[in-house]
Amino acid sequence: MNILILGNAKDAHAAHIYNTLTQAGATVNYLDTSLFPKQLGISWQPQKQLGYLTLPTGEELNIQDIHSVYWRNFSGVYIPEFKDSYQKKLAYNDSMSTLRTFMQACPAKWVNSWEAFQFHKEKPLQLSKAKQIGTAIPATLISNNPKQVIEFCQTYKKAIFKPVYGGAHTQFITEAHLEPQRLNITLSLSPVTIQEYIPGTNIRSYVIADSVYSAEIRSSSVDFREDLDAELIPIELPESIQKQSLAIAKAFMLKWTAIDWRVKPNGEYVFLEANPSPMFVHFERQTGFPITEKLVNLLMN
Repeated sequence: MNILILGNAKDAHAAHIYNTLTQAGATVNYLDTSLFPKQLGISWQPQKQLGYLTLPTGEELNIQDIHSVYWRNFSGVYIPEFKDSYQKKLAYNDSMSTLRTFMQACPAKWVNSWEAFQFHKEKPLQLSKAKQIGTAIPATLISNNPKQVIEFCQTYKKAIFKPVYGGAHTQFITEAHLEPQRLNITLSLSPVTIQEYIPGTNIRSYVIADSVYSAEIRSSSVDFREDLDAELIPIELPESIQKQSLAIAKAFMLKWTAIDWRVKPNGEYVFLEANPSPMFVHFERQTGFPITEKLVNLLMN
């Protein structure tokens, strides 16, 4: 059984899954896309629906023989410097198009898929989709309009901000952030996501196929990812929220995900985000949930 891990051995989670799959008897290889096209080969014949992946070791895999792919890290492609910037752009576009074709044409079970990864990058759409399937979300504004940003912030006692695309931790909005000159400069560079601050408890739910594992995260930080001392307490979600968790995973095209919730003092669950490639080893060690076992079963079956 051939299984690929998108990423490389430098990533602790990729290495953890690699070792566990190997111990379970699978043939496992890393798919480090940063090695393409110099050390990694891809061939594709659309008329025959035939493709091959040539690994840095020289081993050649028919894409029909790849059972599953675990999406851990996607690093794009690596194109060296060209004297001619136009030629470099052509090389980059050709390489990315070939890689995207492979990732979508390969019939393996992707955990998770290119489509899910693309959807995750559009976080405003993620929130909109969650709302459409009946999940509560925070009041949210994505904007580069200073007037609308100020009006939104004045509507709520507390508001937070974070990048539209992600990649940075959540912060509280202060009066200094809303100083007109600073705000105008900031929003002329990029839009921002602003949300009402939801007081309450952080909950993280891991969804793997049809299983849901959840824990309360006790932390004083506005973004618990900054808190190395956060306490994890296993909980059983209300049945309605378990069903919502499964519905979110399905709507977002995710076979596995970590969903972050905020539970208000009145018990209402508010959806914050669903991650298509979450870290989990620390969570598993603290809670005892069989996340690795479930992931390996998903990839091997």
